[in-house]
Amino acid sequence: QEVYLEERLGELDLRSDSDIPYVPPPTDSTPEILKRALSGLSARWKNWWIRGILTLAMISGFFLIIYLGSFMLMLLVLSIQVKCYHEIITIGYRVYHSYDLPWFRSLSWYFLLCVNYFFYGETVADYFAMFVQRREQLQFLIRYHRFISFALYLIGFCMFVLSLVKKHYRLQFYMFAWTHVTLLITVTQSHLVIQNLFEGMIWFLVPISSVICNDITAYIFGFFFGRTPLIKLSPKKTWEGFIGGFFSTVVFGFIFSYFLAQHQYFVCPEEYNSEINRFVTECEPSELFQMKKYSLPPLLQAVLGWEAVNMYPFQMHSIALSTFASLIGPFGGFFASGFKRAFKIKDFADTIPGHGGIMDRFDCQYLMATFVHVYITSFIRGPNPSKLLKQLLVLQPEQQLNVYKALKSHLIEKGILQPSLRG
Repeated sequence: QEVYLEERLGELDLRSDSDIPYVPPPTDSTPEILKRALSGLSARWKNWWIRGILTLAMISGFFLIIYLGSFMLMLLVLSIQVKCYHEIITIGYRVYHSYDLPWFRSLSWYFLLCVNYFFYGETVADYFAMFVQRREQLQFLIRYHRFISFALYLIGFCMFVLSLVKKHYRLQFYMFAWTHVTLLITVTQSHLVIQNLFEGMIWFLVPISSVICNDITAYIFGFFFGRTPLIKLSPKKTWEGFIGGFFSTVVFGFIFSYFLAQHQYFVCPEEYNSEINRFVTECEPSELFQMKKYSLPPLLQAVLGWEAVNMYPFQMHSIALSTFASLIGPFGGFFASGFKRAFKIKDFADTIPGHGGIMDRFDCQYLMATFVHVYITSFIRGPNPSKLLKQLLVLQPEQQLNVYKALKSHLIEKGILQPSLRG
């Protein structure tokens, strides 16, 4: 009986938080030239300058990629997704490295490829229908895309079952769940970022820039004026930084959206032109991006002395986006802080000196991407004639004719078309 009980306990692999193996802290990746230049400063101010310099460098690189166009932005999103996934998976691998679980890392990357194949295949079928229609070798892949994706996942699922090892069952299922939650956080959210980008670059830039602005201004206000702790998960976060970041972000989003709304390059939906094999951003801007006159409430008229203001309707939506970025977005960072505390680590990695890993900088962006996608589908997006036409052109001639007859009958019933004199 005792032997059987010991075997059962061994198979359950019961562990408490205090038993989590020690994860070595990330090394200091600060360039030597910066270390020498800032050697005379205190640790607090040294970190301030390192973060500031690297922040400016990242923002400059971001503007360069924006200039290079939508395709480069998509590649950037994909690169960030892969790096964030790598950082989270590596934490699990380091924490439980002593178990030497078979196939864990290989299966993790395999599942990443499967999920990306599914999501990007859906995007190709959705936005590049005309391009696919002209290439017979791609038609099979698109026609059976979901079946192929499911078959690929089943292969990984069966490989996981075959990799199960006695006495480590519970841990292996835990790591299986770890992989899938990581996929949900990184791949699904990055796919939503790209979906937002197709709606128009402004839906990509304003939310992302609002989160960046909130992160920077909250840090500055907290650094200089912070006195009151905000949340125990992040001891350095203060109410002063939180409130200062909120007002700064709303003002920034309102002004930034005003400048972006003036240019077709930022407001037009991204469309792929198969004739010239590149993305185009030419359109007649929607009502969201056409200047309108708004009457001010009596109280504001008395304070400002203005009866009305001219602004783009999108600027009102920018207030909603900026408010979410500054009030709810930081909870993505708090969630990440709780995750790091659970595994006794300071940062996800040491990729960016003074900032930590890529995931440390994009923990709030993923939450923001989901909100923007839900916001667009709930309050902005209507029927898209261009997208519908692309789908109709992919149909077989007989199906197109049936659609034509049904649409013609509907328009005649509505009185928009006159019935033909011929029988």
